[in-house]
Amino acid sequence: MINTPDNAEPSKPIYFSAHDIHAYYGESYIVQGVSLNVHEGEILALLGRNGAGKTSTLRAIARLDEPSVNKGEIWLDHQPLHTMKAWEAAQAGISLVPEDRRIIQGLTVEENLQLAQIEKPIGWSLERIYELFPRLGERRKQEGTTLSGGEQQMLAIGRALARDIKLLLLDEPYEGLAPVIVQEIEKTLRLIREQGITTIIVEQNAVAA
Repeated sequence: MINTPDNAEPSKPIYFSAHDIHAYYGESYIVQGVSLNVHEGEILALLGRNGAGKTSTLRAIARLDEPSVNKGEIWLDHQPLHTMKAWEAAQAGISLVPEDRRIIQGLTVEENLQLAQIEKPIGWSLERIYELFPRLGERRKQEGTTLSGGEQQMLAIGRALARDIKLLLLDEPYEGLAPVIVQEIEKTLRLIREQGITTIIVEQNAVAA
């Protein structure tokens, strides 16, 4: 994997760091000594082919059950994530948007967002999310799973913002999207960065990243 920081500012303190992370799926050694340093409000891209361990690295950061991390330290804003369970990491401000987006079937766009607000009610308001993603505002009463792929990606990101996050993890956010939608989401990520939210993206496509 290649770390490609966006507008790195060496003078700023490190906001997120992962040091010498090793993780396994069962006996399969997937994440082998990954180290990352990211400044607050920075966008970091992890690039690599399928099977390089990109998604597993995000899951390790989010403290999900798999892969299991057996070595290394993970810190966010001076908080030791490596000592936390997944729900504790989420409360600390981490949100992972998986490649399949996991929009809840049977719920409208607005209900998907409201459910995230229930989990952590001090996050972004619906109005603020709709300002960032006008398409979601236009489709707020539409069932989330009937949206286009690009709109579902916007909803997944909006749902993460509704939880009041510090670190946004995006797994292949541009997969299968039209170039014009990719550009729209890239613009949105820059706006999110301006709000001080740190973002880590995994991608196969170096041009998209």
